[in-house]
Amino acid sequence: MAAAGWYHRDISQVVAEGLLAKAGRDGSFLVRDSESVKGAYALCLLFQRHVYTYRILPDDEGLLSVQTIQGIQAKCFRTLPDLIGAYQHPSNGLVTPLLHPVHRARLDEDSDGEDARGWGHTVPCPGAPLSSRTHIPQQLHQRLQEQVHSSPASDFMGFMAEYLTHHVQLDLEALCHGHPQLRHLSTALATACRALHSEIDFTLAGLESLARVFDPPVSPRSPAREQGFLSSDPDLELLLNKISTVNHLLSSLEKKVLKSLQEMVTRHNLALPSVAAAPPPAARPLAVQSFEVKVGKSQRAALTVDVESGTVTITKRGSGSPEEVIPQDKILQLIKYQSVQGKVRLVCARDNQKSLSRDFIFPSARKREAFCQLLQLMKIQHSNLDEPELISVYVGTWNMGSTPPPRSLASWLTSRGLGRTQDETTACIPHDIYVIGTQENSLGDREWVEFLCASLKTLMAINYRVVALQCLWSIKIVVLVKPEHQRRISHVHTSSVKTGIANTLGNKGAVGVSFLFNGTSFGFVNCHLASGSEKTQRRNQNYSDILHSLALGDKRLGGFDLTLRFTHLFWFGDLNYRLDMDVQDILTHIVKKDFQALLAVDQLSLEQEKNKVFLRFSEGDISFPPTYRYERGTRDTYVWQKSKPTGMRINVPSWCDRILWKSHPETHVVCNSYGCTDDIVTSDHSPVFATFEVGVTSQFVPKEAPGSSPEALACIEWESIEVILKTTSRSKCYIEFHSYCLEEVQRSGENTFQNCDIPGFLKLGWDSKHLPVLNPILPDLEYLGDQHLLLSIKGVESCESYGECCLALRSAIGSTAQQFETFLFHRGEETGSVRGWMRVRVPRGRCGTRERLYEWISFEEEEDAEPAAEAPVCPEPRPQRLRSRPRSLPEPATGYTNPAYFIFEGIP
Repeated sequence: MAAAGWYHRDISQVVAEGLLAKAGRDGSFLVRDSESVKGAYALCLLFQRHVYTYRILPDDEGLLSVQTIQGIQAKCFRTLPDLIGAYQHPSNGLVTPLLHPVHRARLDEDSDGEDARGWGHTVPCPGAPLSSRTHIPQQLHQRLQEQVHSSPASDFMGFMAEYLTHHVQLDLEALCHGHPQLRHLSTALATACRALHSEIDFTLAGLESLARVFDPPVSPRSPAREQGFLSSDPDLELLLNKISTVNHLLSSLEKKVLKSLQEMVTRHNLALPSVAAAPPPAARPLAVQSFEVKVGKSQRAALTVDVESGTVTITKRGSGSPEEVIPQDKILQLIKYQSVQGKVRLVCARDNQKSLSRDFIFPSARKREAFCQLLQLMKIQHSNLDEPELISVYVGTWNMGSTPPPRSLASWLTSRGLGRTQDETTACIPHDIYVIGTQENSLGDREWVEFLCASLKTLMAINYRVVALQCLWSIKIVVLVKPEHQRRISHVHTSSVKTGIANTLGNKGAVGVSFLFNGTSFGFVNCHLASGSEKTQRRNQNYSDILHSLALGDKRLGGFDLTLRFTHLFWFGDLNYRLDMDVQDILTHIVKKDFQALLAVDQLSLEQEKNKVFLRFSEGDISFPPTYRYERGTRDTYVWQKSKPTGMRINVPSWCDRILWKSHPETHVVCNSYGCTDDIVTSDHSPVFATFEVGVTSQFVPKEAPGSSPEALACIEWESIEVILKTTSRSKCYIEFHSYCLEEVQRSGENTFQNCDIPGFLKLGWDSKHLPVLNPILPDLEYLGDQHLLLSIKGVESCESYGECCLALRSAIGSTAQQFETFLFHRGEETGSVRGWMRVRVPRGRCGTRERLYEWISFEEEEDAEPAAEAPVCPEPRPQRLRSRPRSLPEPATGYTNPAYFIFEGIP
């Protein structure tokens, strides 16, 4: 049976509404998969410019029915087409009959120019009675995808997919007629294995030569080899004979060599010396580092940082004054100036209870950052904390171009090269977590992991532990941690998504890893998106497919947008977005190092500005040249022409390789470096790196047992919540509240206010009586300041989410309600906005808190601003376009730009 054109599989609610709006006729309909109930469907129907959504649920016997009001008899159908056919008639309980089916759009070509047709992408109609002859090839095709090795040859997979799509049906029919030869399978295998003949010939020759070394009588050759091993006829029986010979030689060779060597030891009376295992190298102590700085207008001085002893020494040049030694516990605050990139202020305590501020100007911003990192490291080492509050995370991405890596990856793993790089004084400070993503990686999984661990051991003298390895063909992600952090890692999950031809091949796609570091959740996604300058929309769709299908993080948050499930989410890889500019103009700007002109035509930046992909993600400032497409063996020349079977293809130099991140509001994350190497030349891509300083939380232990007294309960109260959704639905909604600080999911009542006067928008409101008071499991201020709430706006009829958001409790703690406003997201799209008033009440006896290790460093916008020395200054949030801000703070209310609010409130 032909696939039903009105069935759109797993498209989102937003996409469904867009398709119906484009159709524009009352009675237009489509069916998609339900997002709230597995195995169910959603029937979307357009009537009078509004979309009505009905759930189609299966019963225990698999019969389908439209969900009705309790007490009304439901009509059951065996198949989905039967149900749709019945509801095409009037008076069946729908707002209007199903009149005009909205069909699926045809798939475009694959990213590499290969036609997607013939790869089994046709969507079967769910519930339709399929013949066994049609169903068997589909089952086999699915099994093929499930059994794919992590990095098979894509050509071979292509032959097999082609056979299962087009030819297995012919073999099946021949078998039904009594012809069991499977002629088409033999042809497909012979074609796919043609290259294997010559490879086995070379392998056999080598194995037999090695066997002769240890066994003078020549191993007897099989008759097949004597008669036809050199024949070019790709006969399967001949190939099997060769493989059998290889199997025999390999199984006997190890025993033969071992026996020969043992005989040599006995015959020549050799004694094998005992080799004691060398102890693992100890972590290298950090060397004392000195920085030349300017004090005042002209005074020169040297700042010497001794991390191990925990001191900073100030030595003024030519003044004859003695050195001033400052212990780390006397350093109260470090202030970095935004207006003067090399300037820093050190606030120190003195014996007379007063503080002393000292200003220093470094020769460059990079030297200043190195000084600040060393002081931060010094604070961490001398903090005497049982659990870390601040860790460093390294993220690297590299398209290896299907060639082996060079012997040394030192520049990549130590963030040296071009762009914002690590200073030599801090480059070899080991990071707590290394996350390495590669594409077109031809190495075996074990070989690659061992190579990375050996490289880090050579550079850092640390045996890093493997947290996770996830592969999809040649796309790999490896997560390594310091040995002392291994016990802090839990709830490790891995996943992969294919986005290649018709989303069935893994030559393009994504791999991901998620885990908890104590109480902080991390997610890492490495992807390889569609290539080609003209494939921007395809890349956007790849991103959407990955967001929807990647199964990472807490399963209880599976209904939330992937970008909201983690405290910190890092997304990187060969994103393949290109520059929309003539290649000669691009080369001219690269020579001039005029990267801003190129960033203005960067497809990824443009798509982000349109809210098409990576909504609210951050990226470090790009100050390095495009990382693709270089001539292999050099970094001096871009090769922008590529010969393809379809003709000459232009690959303009572009920043294909990127690292982005998104964090919960009011958390600490700082990007300390973002650049690429300039000495690794084996691929046409340059490796890219980024390093981050990330605040983490640990298991909180309260001083008093929770609930020990009636007043020792905290509560989260709401005065009102207002939501604006980008939807043509008129559905009533409720709000779900999720948080690790709550014992269970809480739910509001239905909205008490509703306005759909503005086409394409639905405005909803809740007053305090219809919003739940939430009681966190612990009432302590220090604990609540690290917690977040996830909100999901769901339709009453469909129970499907219209949008989700994340709110931080920290800024709402106090006796008065605080206003919040933020955007709603669903499946990577902005679907609306939410604003309201909330307060977090903390009992008086639970208001104690302390300064975090990362809070003693702050930013000052104005050079002449005097900070308060007694307490750390909370940095003001930087504008949205500025990156690498020290904390993920909420956007100021004045910068809130949702046009829907202006529409509803009548503001011109």
